[in-house]
This record gives sequence, structure tokens and C-alpha cells, in this order.
Amino acid sequence: MTDAAPHAPDVLVLGAGAAGLMCAIEAGRRGRHVVVLDQAAKPAEKIRISGGGRCNFTNLHTTPANFLSANPRFCVSALRRYGPQDFIALVDRHGIAWHEKTLGQLFCDGSSRQIVDMLLAECAAVGVEIRLGQRITGVDKADGRFAVATDAGTLSPQSLVVATGGPSIPKMGASGFGYEVAKRFGLAVVPQHPGLVPLTFGPDLLEWSAGLAGVSVDAEVRFGKTRFAEGLLFTHRGLSGPSILQISSYWQDGEAVEVDLARGTDVLAALKQARTGHPKRDLATALAAILPRRLAERVLAAAGIDGRLADLSDAKLRTVADRVNRWRVVPSGTEGYRTAEVTLGGVDTAGLSSKTMEAAAVPGLYFIGEVVDVTGHLGGFNFQWAWASGHAAGLAV
Repeated sequence: MTDAAPHAPDVLVLGAGAAGLMCAIEAGRRGRHVVVLDQAAKPAEKIRISGGGRCNFTNLHTTPANFLSANPRFCVSALRRYGPQDFIALVDRHGIAWHEKTLGQLFCDGSSRQIVDMLLAECAAVGVEIRLGQRITGVDKADGRFAVATDAGTLSPQSLVVATGGPSIPKMGASGFGYEVAKRFGLAVVPQHPGLVPLTFGPDLLEWSAGLAGVSVDAEVRFGKTRFAEGLLFTHRGLSGPSILQISSYWQDGEAVEVDLARGTDVLAALKQARTGHPKRDLATALAAILPRRLAERVLAAAGIDGRLADLSDAKLRTVADRVNRWRVVPSGTEGYRTAEVTLGGVDTAGLSSKTMEAAAVPGLYFIGEVVDVTGHLGGFNFQWAWASGHAAGLAV
């Protein structure tokens, strides 16, 4: 990083996160004079806190099907030209050890700080200037150049790249600034809402689930035709865990989510088998062999059914089984941007080039990363979109 402050860089990148730094690196490699601005005191904080501090930096199984967008095909070009293996090669060049956790998710063996340091080293190697703690007060364009006013002066780049993310995790300074820039230049913006976020319960469900916080199960969660089979965690507010975070990006307010709390187990068949082999066993004991005991007790309380297995009809066992394998729950909402990992929606891809990320109506203006209406599933996909979209813009600016 340097204190130099030229007023007319070739490329100005707003946002020193994953997408912004990747774009800056690629543009710098092409000999472009690049300046990166960020209001934060430190760069890439979202990378630093990701993956429990180990950064789930990509996913081996990345495909366009892992992304949500009003235009599901928009991400295809960028992902095809910069895939997981390309980023892995960069990580390997820096000697960063990594491992596959589950489902193609790649993490650093050490710390997410290694990924941050790698990106900063790559920026330094190509002369990228990173200026932190600078607040942007205005963005305009005149005579073929942009005018970006900050509390440290005005910069007039030929190309302006907006990589400011969305409003998820506001305590880190996240905001909707990028959408304001898009609207300022006449681009459409798809409405936003929190994604990859815990779901919350209303009063009745909170009363039913009191004491279940911390209980986890291997579940399959379904909404419409979309389903995810991963861990589920009860919290003091409702439900979390990978399966819930995944389905939250699809869930619609007021609708029911269907949950199989015992994925891979036909609970009715298991209870019938237990009744045959151990007819004197209590239903609560039999169900506790399938579910955590506290959860089993709540399921039976909600069903209003208990007693010896020998005394219970198939119909009653089916009622209990349905509350396990096909539990229909209507969340009251989500925990919102405070805990959301990503923001759904964003700058409408209809106004952007899928090859370069440039705004069709505003030459020289680019949008990349989370600020765009492309949102990945949980598991490293959003970072891969950041690398791919940043790479695409970096080759064009």
C-alpha cells in the first residue's frame, strides 16, 4: 500500500472485499493503474470472519445451478472462464494448505487471514493502491471520466468498478451503497432481502421449542421443489444450521417449510418394528432412539400421543411419524441482515454484460460480486462468484 494520491487512476474499485481485490489484481496485471477505496479500516473483513475463521474459499462442485438470480444464466460466462481450479491454483502458488470439508467445500488448514494476505500480496505485486478509511460522498460522470468525491479528495478514473457488496452483516459497515450508485446511473435494481439466514419462530412455536436451543439433527428441508439435506439446529429464536440457511434463500414469507427431522429414517416403519420387538416399550423411549430425547418429548407433546407401543394403533404411530418426517412449520420471519451471510437481489443483470460486468448504458461502469443479482448457495459458492465476476471485470476495465 502507498500514500501516493494521483487524481486520475485508470481504474477505481469501490470495495476492498473478495470481488474488488480480485478485479484490482487482474486489472493491475494488465498494466492498469488501479486504486481501491474502502470506508473500512481493514480490507476484506468478510473474508477474515468467513468459514469460522478458516474461509470456505470455493466449492469444487460449482455450477450455475448453485446460484439464484432473476436471470439464472447470467453467471455462466464468468464461472466458465474462472472456476474453482483457477482459484485453487492461486492458493497453491502461495503455499496455503487447504482441505475439503464436506460437499466440495474447501477451507484453509490454517486461517482465513492467509487468503486476505494472498490477495493483498497479489495487489502489491502489480502496483494496486489500497486506500482505507475513506468515505465516498458522491459519484458522477462527465466528459468521459467518472468523478468520485471522498472525504480525502476527488478521483477521476476512466473505469469505475462497484464491489461494495450488500447490506448483510451491517456491523461490518455493509450497506446498500452500490444500489444507490446503480440507480444514480439509471440501472434497475432487483429488490433485496436477507439470504442464508436463520429462520425465526412466532410465540406459539417459541413456547413449544423452549429448551431445545442447541439440539441438532441431520435433516432434509423442503420448500416447493427445492430441498437441502444437511444439519439443522434449534436456536433460542427458531431454526438455523446449513439446511435452514440454504432454504432461507428460497422461503417466502407466510409459507410453510417442510422438514424431515430424521433424514434417512422411515419413522413409521421404525416404530412399527419397535412395537413388534418390544411391545411394552414406551413410545417416548422408542422415539428417543431416533431423535434427541428433548426433541422426541416435544414431538409427542405436540401430537398428544404417548403410552406403550403395544397400545398404540398404526394411525397414532403414523401421526407421530408425520410430525418427524414431514413436519410443516411456518416461520414468523428471519433474523434479518444482522446475521444474514448474503443479500439476495441487487443490480439487475439485464443491464450488465455477462462477459465483462459492464453496464450497457454507462460505458466504463462495472458491478461485481454480491452487489449484483447473483447469489450462491452456502458452501463457498459466493466466494467463487466474487472471484469469477472480479476476474471478468478485471480483464475488461
